[in-house]
Amino acid sequence: MPYGTGVKLVLLAALLWSLNGLLIRQIDQAGTWAVLFWRSAGMIPVLLAVIAWRSGGVVAPLRRVGWSGLIGGLGLVLAFGGAIFAFQATTVANAVFLFSASPFLAAILGWLILRESVRPATWAAIALAGVGMFVMVREGLAAGAMAGNVAALVSALGFASFTIALRWGRLADMLPAVVLGGLLSMLAAAAVLAVQGQALWVPARDIAISLAMGAVILATGMALYTAGSRVIPAAELTLLSMVEVLLAPVWVFLALGETASRGTFAGGAVLMAAVALNALSGARQMRRGPVLGVGR
Repeated sequence: MPYGTGVKLVLLAALLWSLNGLLIRQIDQAGTWAVLFWRSAGMIPVLLAVIAWRSGGVVAPLRRVGWSGLIGGLGLVLAFGGAIFAFQATTVANAVFLFSASPFLAAILGWLILRESVRPATWAAIALAGVGMFVMVREGLAAGAMAGNVAALVSALGFASFTIALRWGRLADMLPAVVLGGLLSMLAAAAVLAVQGQALWVPARDIAISLAMGAVILATGMALYTAGSRVIPAAELTLLSMVEVLLAPVWVFLALGETASRGTFAGGAVLMAAVALNALSGARQMRRGPVLGVGR
């Protein structure tokens, strides 16, 4: 695949993912767990079709993920559930800015669990990101959106755990592990709804939106991103993925007039600067030679 085609696929994936917050704003009655169930139900068939098309079947790829894929799938339950709750409990800008802390959390987890080295530039970026997160969480506390901010950070931690699990298992293909994450998400959502005595059968409109999010936004975006990422260096992938974070607040502002406080944008700007500086630093080191550890 040509490099330019890979860039277009990743940008299209980021564009699709940036619509998540806007679509969740269209849901009237369904809570976090019902949305998680139906969104996962929409995602799984599409991903299975992609895996079957690429591999000629689905059973063998799912078996190959092993324990690392299962652990990564559990991380995705936190990631998906936390993201939905965050979108429902705080502004879209707040949520997506905090989601972008995931690479730094993955760096810390990789250092603690896998004993991976972390570049000094990445430690500096983590410190800068911490300042941005502090500003945003403090702003959320003042605005009464603390629960949404915490959920966004839990989601970022879930995605970081998924990344570390794949690295631990040396899994090159993440799609089968994402399918497991979707299945586990459906089981967890159904169990929580049963314990809470809440209905799984929410209004048909909410189910349709959730299914569309899973099938079109998540699954199609994941397939495009996976295909494009094969020809793009990791540092450039990080920068291209920032398009999702930058566009998500734009869509809700244009469609719904939703904005965020100055503190949110100030903290978000610091956090995004940390992500960009870390990615650019990784790109420079790649030109000098192989990059070891995380933060690439």
